[in-house]
Amino acid sequence: MKKYFSDSVETITSAPVGSLILKNAVPTIITMMVTAIYNTADTFFVSKLGTSASGAVGIIFSLMTLIQAGGFMIGMGSGSITSRALGEGDSKKAEIYCSTAIIFVFILGIFLSVFGTIFNEKIVVFLGATQTILPFGKAYAKYIIFACPFMMTSFVMNNQLRFQGRAAFSMIGMVTGGILNIILDPIFIFGFGWGISGAAAATLVSQIVSFFILLSMFLQGKSAVKISLKSVSRKFKTYANIITTGLPSLFRQGMASFSGILMNLSAAKYGSKILEGGRLLLPGNILISEIDTSLLSDAAVAGMSIANRISMLLLSVAIGMGQGFQPVAGINLGAKKYDRVKQSLFFLLKSTTAIMAVLGLTVFIFAPQITESFRDDKLVIAVSSTALRFIACVLPLHSIIFGTNMLLQVAGVKKSATFLSSLRQGIIFLPCIIILPYIVSFFGFNGILGIQMTPAVSDFLSALIALPFLINFLRKLK
Repeated sequence: MKKYFSDSVETITSAPVGSLILKNAVPTIITMMVTAIYNTADTFFVSKLGTSASGAVGIIFSLMTLIQAGGFMIGMGSGSITSRALGEGDSKKAEIYCSTAIIFVFILGIFLSVFGTIFNEKIVVFLGATQTILPFGKAYAKYIIFACPFMMTSFVMNNQLRFQGRAAFSMIGMVTGGILNIILDPIFIFGFGWGISGAAAATLVSQIVSFFILLSMFLQGKSAVKISLKSVSRKFKTYANIITTGLPSLFRQGMASFSGILMNLSAAKYGSKILEGGRLLLPGNILISEIDTSLLSDAAVAGMSIANRISMLLLSVAIGMGQGFQPVAGINLGAKKYDRVKQSLFFLLKSTTAIMAVLGLTVFIFAPQITESFRDDKLVIAVSSTALRFIACVLPLHSIIFGTNMLLQVAGVKKSATFLSSLRQGIIFLPCIIILPYIVSFFGFNGILGIQMTPAVSDFLSALIALPFLINFLRKLK
């Protein structure tokens, strides 16, 4: 075992940084894209059941994001510490943090699952469900809540393998579950006639399968660090260190959940008034006379939900590149090879900017067609495609947003990393989603435009704020 991870550390501290990042990033991107695709697949298949059902998937997506936030917090917090410990040659410390994180998060997931089952309806209402969306939301949430311990622990094991330079092994577990989800969706929804419950059941099955595949990687010795019940820490400091190091991920994912709730509530509010006044930005092939007025709020919620799902699919590339960079940066920081940290960062910024620019241009051109493939509802298409075009314009800036945040997190700069992670879907997002509808109304546009603009404006301002933090860190890195 010692030889196994010492070879890994030697490679990461000596091989060309570009190839190392890509070697870790490609399986991570595949993992994240498959995860995003099977989330998007739920939206795609459920949308065939109706606008309200489509809105329900968007509502519960905020709950899934919150569950994932807990897994990411424990996984990236413990993983950051594990990677630095490997760089320092401290295998015992790495084993303690890895074992503690996996056992702790599974127990936490069980408690959350029990709590969620008891308060199912109240949770769905809190997430922003309208009365027509509520029955679909409750049916979908039931299975997602049951999957909580498996989902959270899978994210921890995935991040642990990735931080140990074993991204290919983490990819196998996550991708297998994701592909299974995509296959089971139409079978459960339409073949068995389970409707929206079938989509949630497919997610539950896929999460359980991913959990056992990832667990087998540790039990079979394919990880750089083994897990052991004897190594689970009894010290409060260990848990506190994991949580505080992982706080940026909790804020990043948790704020995404909270902002999703506000997005649903705001879309429903302004969607109900979408035809009452102010100019609408409509794609060229859509006329106001073609819009169905029977479910205005549900259509607005569904439209923003689809835009959010597509955005997450696109951002999985930037996040995957950043996560491919983290083990390279973390182990080289532990080994005090700071020039290699800088080299890996500059490679990350250049490559991610180029990739996201190409994706942004493609989405901007084909936004209506992309949305229409999910739901052939004129209002849903109008809301979603306009939001997507705003998002596409700022996609290249995510190289700075995620690159800076992940560098500071893996370096253990906890306060700055936590602050930056809370910007784009928290500190900046919250005032934007409240103020922008009034600003656009002042200029004669419909208030819904402010909701459509909010994610893009928040991303733009987040990048501007992150840049000085990045420059300051590099200046201090001797």
